[in-house]
Amino acid sequence: MAGFIPAYKLYIQMRIREVSVEEQIQWVLSYMQKESADVWKENMLEDLERGLLGYKNIGKFLVNIRKEFEEGNKELVKVAKLRRLEQRGKTMKEFVQEFRRAARGSRYKRRLLVKEFKRGINEMIPKS
Repeated sequence: MAGFIPAYKLYIQMRIREVSVEEQIQWVLSYMQKESADVWKENMLEDLERGLLGYKNIGKFLVNIRKEFEEGNKELVKVAKLRRLEQRGKTMKEFVQEFRRAARGSRYKRRLLVKEFKRGINEMIPKS
C-alpha cells in the first residue's frame, strides 16, 4: 500500500490539486482495493462523513496511510522470511541466529516458531 503513496502524491499534484482536501482523501480511498485495507477504508469513510477527519492537507493523510500499513507490511515481510528460511549449508549455530533474527518482530507464538524451526532445519538422520 505504502508503495502507491508517491503515485497518489504525483497524481494529486498534477490533476486534482485544486479540489478540497476532503475530495482528495475520497479519491485516495477509492483506490484502496486490497482486502487488508477495506476495514481501515470503511472507518475513514465513516469519519469523513461525520466530519471527524481534520486533515488540513493531503500530505498528513498520506503519512497516516504510510504509518498504518507499513507496520503491518513489516510484520508480513518478517513472517514470509521466516517461512522461507531453510538451514541448507549453514551450521546449526548460523541457522539459529538467522532464525532468531527473522522471528523477532514476526509475532509468531512459541508453538508456531517451533514448527517453523523444525520445518527449516536439515534432516539429521538420513533415511535408509
